[in-house]
Amino acid sequence: MKRKDNTILAKRKRNIDKRLRRNQACRQNLPVFAGDNLHFEMAERVRAVPCAGVAAIHHMVQRLGLDRNINNAIRLLKQNKPYLDSDHVLNMTYNIMAGGVCLDDIELLRNDEMYLDSIGAQRIPDPTTAGDYLRRFQEQDIAALMDAINAIRPKLWDARLSFQQREQAIIDMDGTLVPLGGKCKQGADMSYACGFSYHPSLVSLANTGEPLYLENRPGNRPSYEGVVKWVESSVKLVRQSFRSVCLRGDTDFSLTENFDRWTDDDVDFIFGYDAMANMVKRAVSLDESSWQPLKRRALRDPKSTSRKRPRNARKAVVIKRECKNIETRGEDFAEFNYRPGKCDRDYRVIVLRKDLVESKGQQVLIENERYFFYITNISDKTATELIHFYRKRCNQENLIEQHKNGVHAMRMPTGDLVSNGAYMVIASLAWTLKAWYALHARFAKTRAALLKMEFRQFLNAIIRIPCQVVRTGRRLVLRILNYTKWTRTFLSTNRSIRELCFP
Repeated sequence: MKRKDNTILAKRKRNIDKRLRRNQACRQNLPVFAGDNLHFEMAERVRAVPCAGVAAIHHMVQRLGLDRNINNAIRLLKQNKPYLDSDHVLNMTYNIMAGGVCLDDIELLRNDEMYLDSIGAQRIPDPTTAGDYLRRFQEQDIAALMDAINAIRPKLWDARLSFQQREQAIIDMDGTLVPLGGKCKQGADMSYACGFSYHPSLVSLANTGEPLYLENRPGNRPSYEGVVKWVESSVKLVRQSFRSVCLRGDTDFSLTENFDRWTDDDVDFIFGYDAMANMVKRAVSLDESSWQPLKRRALRDPKSTSRKRPRNARKAVVIKRECKNIETRGEDFAEFNYRPGKCDRDYRVIVLRKDLVESKGQQVLIENERYFFYITNISDKTATELIHFYRKRCNQENLIEQHKNGVHAMRMPTGDLVSNGAYMVIASLAWTLKAWYALHARFAKTRAALLKMEFRQFLNAIIRIPCQVVRTGRRLVLRILNYTKWTRTFLSTNRSIRELCFP
């Protein structure tokens, strides 16, 4: 940053700290939201854009060469009049990063002259053109687009992740159901849970939260169908930067026919395993001395020790309404070796025994035990470490939720399975760009905070920055008009992007 920028940031921080300082001695008889004699008028010379962060993201895209990769990978247009494939893809992605939730929101950006200037565009495709472009996709085009995006990742990981952070890549996989209200969505089918729907699958890198591969499928397909090819492509991708790989998934992804091949290929894995009758019988037959109590991980200490834990309001309602309730009294674990029917070797199985109490109101109905199984080829970690490691897989649910309600990648705006899958990949690129921007942050603490941010918070912190647009000579200058606690991070991160030497 320039010395002038540091001076302005320090001054504005002092001003906001002064305004937010508590003054208990001051009594206020009038509302704080007092308002003023307000008038609106058009600015004649000053021009501003409300989402200058999109320009910063576009600058990063150009420095990384993502637009060139997209143009080299897919050729859906016979003639470029005037748009290239990257223009269409980035147009839909930037619409999401500017706060849009559907294709129709592109029209607002299309008529915003300052937005067009900030990304250096004469004009952008309208919503109907964007929809027509999505309908041109075939399955091989979607795969090529994902490969074009993934080609950037290893170089970025090598440049922005430390040696320790590239020790092991953790690949998560899961599926989710997307119910459809319309009746004309081609390729959809009836699911077991929510009727007429699609059933997308997502393979992601847990280290940075990046979605590596997505596939749209009919609602009646099982979670594991077709995921092996994406998992193996992900393994090949992350091995360009990480020294080891670990696969993680729930019981639906315990595809035992692949275990031996993955083990021979030095790929670690841990999956949930179905509590089949033979597995439960094996667990029940274990000697009681084989079981050990599972110690829960200690929660971090609260910043204030004076706060008390609030009363459990839900538990009181459950007792009052005499609803059935299941509570866990304790957890024990044991382990044994087991050879699945489709494998030629034994694998380590960790069994978790939960002591459950089922009650109705204040009356205890039954006490029973329930068994949960995890199968793995990891031998250098204790059973406790593996159980806690597996439970971190739940963050995949948060990633799926962000794809549904953060970037709105699963709105399914078009009429068929493939084009909706293409939109899902294009919209997920907005989340990928968020992760890439976070990796450029100068400080590890800031980088971690940006990676964990929900998409809406990221938009408010980094993207929705009002800037004055000034064209001076050969430069386009965006002058920041407000101040937040993330302004310094925004400026320093953009400088890191400008200094990026990317082949």
